[in-house]
Amino acid sequence: MKQTKLYIDKHMIVSKVDKRIYGSFIEHLGRAVYEGIYQPGQKTADEQGFRRDVIDLVKELGVPVVRYPGGNFVSGYNWEDGIGPKEKRPEKLELAWQVVESNQFGLNEFADWAKKADTSVMMAVNLGTRGVDDARNIVEYCNVANGGYYSSLRKQHGYENPHDIKLWCLGNEMDGRWQISHKTAEEYGRLASETGRVMKYVDPSIELVACGSASLDMDTFGTWEDTVLSECYDEADYLSLHQYYGNRDGNTPNFLASTVAMDRFISSVVSICDAVKAKKRKSKTINLSFDEWNVWYHSNEQDKKLERWCRTPHQLEDVYNFEDALLVAGMMITLLRHADRVKIACLAQLVNVIAPIMTSDTGAWKQTIYYPFEAISRYGRGTVLHTVVDAPVYESIHGDAPYVDSVCLMDEEAETLTIFALNKDLSEEMELSVDVRQFEGYLVKEHIVLTHEDLKAVNTQEHPDDVVWQTGNDVKLDGGILTAVLKDKSFHVIRLGR
Repeated sequence: MKQTKLYIDKHMIVSKVDKRIYGSFIEHLGRAVYEGIYQPGQKTADEQGFRRDVIDLVKELGVPVVRYPGGNFVSGYNWEDGIGPKEKRPEKLELAWQVVESNQFGLNEFADWAKKADTSVMMAVNLGTRGVDDARNIVEYCNVANGGYYSSLRKQHGYENPHDIKLWCLGNEMDGRWQISHKTAEEYGRLASETGRVMKYVDPSIELVACGSASLDMDTFGTWEDTVLSECYDEADYLSLHQYYGNRDGNTPNFLASTVAMDRFISSVVSICDAVKAKKRKSKTINLSFDEWNVWYHSNEQDKKLERWCRTPHQLEDVYNFEDALLVAGMMITLLRHADRVKIACLAQLVNVIAPIMTSDTGAWKQTIYYPFEAISRYGRGTVLHTVVDAPVYESIHGDAPYVDSVCLMDEEAETLTIFALNKDLSEEMELSVDVRQFEGYLVKEHIVLTHEDLKAVNTQEHPDDVVWQTGNDVKLDGGILTAVLKDKSFHVIRLGR
């Protein structure tokens, strides 16, 4: 049996976890909004048309922040179209996703929904077809109590108190040629700087996320980040990262090794941020917002068949399998290992569109990726310990990949130690050991395992419980040394406490 050793020290701390690392994303795309979170007349819908079955599942996920309204959608969006009396809202051709947008759901509805779902709003502004003026107006509408046209307009729309949105994205993927009014780094950097400065004039308490390159695979990656931050360093608080992975060629070991590429991606962006900091002789550190990440590839061929200008199509509806859940667990472990710099992250997206939650007219259910996200969101609070993983490796297209991805978190207040461990070996068990003698008096409280014999197993509305948590029983604690047997192709949550 292969062996992996974890080395931890309670004094060797990476960072306290910012809970916003467990964020998600709702875009006006496919059935994310309409038939996802909003479906008047559906049997669970409340008086505002919000699906209560979905709200319950979102609450269970423990999502602290949700990015809205896009995504590619935001670069052609006039936010005023989605406020005020619904009967007066215009229908528009939505160019990013080639559909008709009814605007029956907008900013105020989303703010109301967020409160009911026990989450907060991360709002994006349109820096594609619009700019400084509209950005300052939306901040006033959302955040200013009294004194201006737009704050008064909000009150006319029935919202006496401000929404008080504190986190704002300065556009979306602005170097992508698919983006409406995409820009050069110099153009976007200047616009982000001026827009951010004016937004903070309206509300100095807000935080701003500048667009990094649309992905690691872009030709502009690296030089884009350097140029953009050189322009807007003073106004930006975070820089965004976006990355999706897929198993298009059916090579599962390479697919699961994507965490190696993700780790390198984060480290590269951190290096660029710090280089600009040094170059500009700044004391402020730019942290990261990994505000789009997930597996995305299952629906690509189906989406090519969609007709233009339809309404709420089944678009980007990946049906996730067990191996996708394993990679999601590994990606979340990777985010936590960089918790000193990754302060915000958004699983893209939340409902129906490349999402952990799926709906039909009659119900909602959990996809396979729901389970690792929910468990890590629930138990991945506290302080990340520097976790050295001494594991055997295998060759992959991303370089040598460890068979085990792992991270340990300590919660001193709750007196718990949590170990997340992913065994990527597809055929062999792995023996895991970790010295926990510094946690004297702790006992094994819980061990749960996500595993399945079939890598392609899925959860459906008819069979929603094919891939679910199982109770583990292969953990021992003797003389301060914890040992566990990690089944092949499995994700484990091991919790210790007093």
